[in-house]
Amino acid sequence: MKKISIITVCYNSQDTLEDTIQSVLNQDYQNIEYIIVDGKSTDNTLKIIEKYQDKITKVISEPDKGLYDAINKGIKNASGEIVGIINSDDVLAYKSAVSDIAQTFEQQNCDAVYADLVYVKQNNLNSITRKWISGNYKHGKFLWGWMPPHPTFYAKKSLFEQYGYYSLQLKSAADYELMLRFIHKHKISLGYLPKTLVKMRVGGMSNASLKNRLAANQEDQMAWEMNNLTPYLFTPYLKPLRKVFQFLNK
Repeated sequence: MKKISIITVCYNSQDTLEDTIQSVLNQDYQNIEYIIVDGKSTDNTLKIIEKYQDKITKVISEPDKGLYDAINKGIKNASGEIVGIINSDDVLAYKSAVSDIAQTFEQQNCDAVYADLVYVKQNNLNSITRKWISGNYKHGKFLWGWMPPHPTFYAKKSLFEQYGYYSLQLKSAADYELMLRFIHKHKISLGYLPKTLVKMRVGGMSNASLKNRLAANQEDQMAWEMNNLTPYLFTPYLKPLRKVFQFLNK
């Protein structure tokens, strides 16, 4: 049974973190390493973590250089063969989610696995606002605005050691850049789990305003440049347009 390391990064997350922790601890998979990386929170976040201390494998609480620096720190401290990330305001959607991830790795003999995701209201995890159905991957789909939902992306730790970690040059698109690098540039093998793996609360950083969305688009273009890749002229615009279908799917 492969060890799967799950990382939660948090900072002043007292309102949502307990839901996240419980969704991981309630998993039926028996070989989970759970790592929480806290940015030295000043609210009750650390008290919530302390409540579950004996069930959490490792807690790191220290200042960092932002979200992706903290994620990199968690990955480097992970001892599992497979690594995944669950944000401090998201939850795993059902108790056998990690078991299904492990089974997909086994059955499809792949380097990474992704799944589907639903967006839910901040105060109601059962109220779906849109659904991200990923679909099967075929090489070249990134050129058409496709990407897998990052909270459902589980990858072998060896990929980070071979191809690098999350870029600290990007503020909101480092997840996109990493998956572009792994999947499109280096052509890792992917497995798709056609289930809703994660419930994600609405209000992500890159979508918080038009200004943020435009900045995210610029970072998406930078992601291609950083990897010496050339997208189509319309690629940066197709990515946000794909979100329209997520509202239709709900």
